Amino acid sequence: MAERKLLAGHAIRRLRRRTGLTQAAMAEMLAISPSYLNLVERNQRPVSATLIVKLAESFDFDPRALAAGEPGGGADAVRRRLADPMFADLEIDRNEVEEWLASAPGGAEAFARVFDRLGGGTTVEAGDDPVTLVRREIERWRNHFADLDAAAETLADELRMGAGDLYGAIAERLRAKHGLTIRVLPADVLPDTLRRLDLHARQLQLSEVLDPASRTFAVAFQLGQIEARAEVDALAKGAGFADRSAERLYRRHLLSYFAAALMMPYARFLRGCEATGYDIELLQRRFGAGFEQVAHRLTTLQRVGARGLPFFMIRIDRAGQASKRYPGASGAALAEADGRCPLWRLHHAFDRPGSLMVQLVELEDGARWLTMARTVTPQGRQYGAIHAEFAVGLGVEASLAGVLAVAGGLDLRGVAMPIGLGCRACFRSDCPQRSTAPAGRALLVNERERRTSALTFAGD
Repeated sequence: MAERKLLAGHAIRRLRRRTGLTQAAMAEMLAISPSYLNLVERNQRPVSATLIVKLAESFDFDPRALAAGEPGGGADAVRRRLADPMFADLEIDRNEVEEWLASAPGGAEAFARVFDRLGGGTTVEAGDDPVTLVRREIERWRNHFADLDAAAETLADELRMGAGDLYGAIAERLRAKHGLTIRVLPADVLPDTLRRLDLHARQLQLSEVLDPASRTFAVAFQLGQIEARAEVDALAKGAGFADRSAERLYRRHLLSYFAAALMMPYARFLRGCEATGYDIELLQRRFGAGFEQVAHRLTTLQRVGARGLPFFMIRIDRAGQASKRYPGASGAALAEADGRCPLWRLHHAFDRPGSLMVQLVELEDGARWLTMARTVTPQGRQYGAIHAEFAVGLGVEASLAGVLAVAGGLDLRGVAMPIGLGCRACFRSDCPQRSTAPAGRALLVNERERRTSALTFAGD
């Protein structure tokens, strides 16, 4: 983690202008040269740990602001917007985007907001979609909610002192402190319901189809509704949703976050990750959690001073539709992009249910990721005899993946599978899996020649 370079010139420039200082005056206060500060502000030098400490000591400044709130979400996010067909003739490369962010961060942020408000180049406003609104708010926090983690960790320690069994301890707290009893009912009594709060009977009713990890999560969720109400209310109010459905979705996410944090308290979970090499199977057993629960928790480990690896997570169905996407602090385009590549083994996980598939991949911009994928079957999700099935994908930058248990024996600098972000956003030539030309590129048809890819395009 220490090898990662933090380029945050935009944040430091905003801080300097807000305080009304010249570069020379700020440099003097920080005991650095004006030329060095100038390079930092232009993102030509990374922000060192020493400089972060000096900034925190000299100004009323939260160091987290350096890593958060990049204009437009950062260079990768701006480039994805510029991949829209309306910009196809401009051919703006990565260097131009980075120069734009460094020299005019306000303009880049304005472009991003207008583009997003127009729904990514369409006439539909993104604000009409509650899921998009909630995902944007989660990404703004990088899916790390410090207040919820702190509250859950304090409560988890209190529950551990009373009993070693977390489920039993939560059930007893609900009974003794809140007058709620737990009742597990047959599937035919709750045919389409997994959890129901009956306030008249003062019962939390759970379906018998829930496995132990899901039952613990359900009672933790209920306890969070009662004991984490203040933290959830504050976060929901801060989001300022005008859409009631979006606010409810957001509250559900926050309560799920609290439930997972109660099952996997931050400090203990991070120690377990580092001790096991982020071995998901061992973490499942140690914390009594399911694969998807652990995978999601891995994307949240961004506590200041105690950060874990920056994982991303995505969940798709057999049609490739994403129902969960958490980039976390990774900034991974693989989680944020709407399209996906069939060469990514995330899609192949359905062929080997329950098996963990590991793959080293490389995107067009040279970013390399070590990814893992496995199928999951959510509790009680079925239609007749058909059970719901999803593939959950996890990934971390290859340069950081050497500590992972699954990386043992892998050459993380070796050959990686070249993939894209879906055919419409991918400009790789001669891909045997290509289904359509990239957005903004015309198809080329040559009757005298047949290349590896059946679809070739202008600029290929």
